[in-house]
Amino acid sequence: MTTAKQDVFVEFWANEAGFQRDDWADLETPCYVISLTNLENNFKILKKVEEETGCKILLALKSFAMFSVFPLMRTYISGSEASSINEARLGHEEFGGETHVFSPSYTEKNINAYLKYADHLVFNSFSQWQRFRKTVVTNKKISCGIRVNVEHSEVAVDMYDPSSASSRFGVTKNNFAKADLAGVEGMHFHNLCQSGADALERTLKVFEEKFGEFLPQMKWVNFGGGHHITRNDYDVLLLCKLIIAFKRQHPHLEVYLEPGEAVGLNAGVLVAEVVDIFRNDRNMAILDVSAATHMPDVLEMPYLPMILGAKPARAGGNIYRLSGPGCLTGDIIGDYAFPQPLKIGQKLVFLNMAVYTMVKNNTFNGINLPSIAIIDQQNKIKIIKKFDYADFKNRLS
Repeated sequence: MTTAKQDVFVEFWANEAGFQRDDWADLETPCYVISLTNLENNFKILKKVEEETGCKILLALKSFAMFSVFPLMRTYISGSEASSINEARLGHEEFGGETHVFSPSYTEKNINAYLKYADHLVFNSFSQWQRFRKTVVTNKKISCGIRVNVEHSEVAVDMYDPSSASSRFGVTKNNFAKADLAGVEGMHFHNLCQSGADALERTLKVFEEKFGEFLPQMKWVNFGGGHHITRNDYDVLLLCKLIIAFKRQHPHLEVYLEPGEAVGLNAGVLVAEVVDIFRNDRNMAILDVSAATHMPDVLEMPYLPMILGAKPARAGGNIYRLSGPGCLTGDIIGDYAFPQPLKIGQKLVFLNMAVYTMVKNNTFNGINLPSIAIIDQQNKIKIIKKFDYADFKNRLS
């Protein structure tokens, strides 16, 4: 993660495999395009981790919920992880396997809905556990766990750090030690974000030092998400060693991981079209893609997404500020350098747009959501979903 908008690209997102092609000009935009080959390559890596270690990997639906490709994905990993009723239902009905749920906000109104879909239910506090324990323990299929806060930070930006000061996530050691654990079968910790295996190694050491005394009475431990397993420079061997060593020390425990971004890393792009070019104090290019609606993380994180064939503005050359179609003044994607001057009607391909971008987009300003397409195993682009006025209208009333 970055703390301020950068004039450089995140280089480990630069994988252009499968997206160098001649037919982008024919594609109606805006459009997300997912490469089934790239997606499957990610899941082959995840499957290998399962096979080598005996752990179980879950798809974190908050990062990727394109259910049309679930039949491919579920052949590789063990299930899904949800943090809302809708995600839990989607995982249960469309992905299959195990359905795990974590939420900091179970209520009398929603708890029974969660029980319809979940196999594992993780509570954020003992207050929540005590409130709903009687409701849950009568359901024999549900295995319940507690999220713990290891109070150990590996993420620089507080917004993405579950272990930051005064975090609302998880029970700290002092509060955990005083609690009644009757009925609790698992422990869940999550303090990573786009992190390497070295971060897990440090975290796991802290977790065992603080909570190891409680592990003999547990059945499973969930190592959470934020593991960037499919990144080119990720140390998969170290990850496997850590899991194997943990399971040898605690052979009675099932180990789960729930990576988010790793599932769709470099698997999808967002294709845009240049609709206007003019000069202000610099060259301006208006696109049919919006940072605010189509890729909100660009503003939220913030970061500068990579574009196929473009470079950071500092590289010099034909520099343009790319902006979206909305009325928000800050609907600015960033400044880029191109090998040739841009032209109206030219297509631009934003890389690594499969994860989070697709699930977080919105229809602010009445801007249509991008279509969704796949590149199949025969390298053909197929549109599988289009959005229209009804999608905008019907979500409002």
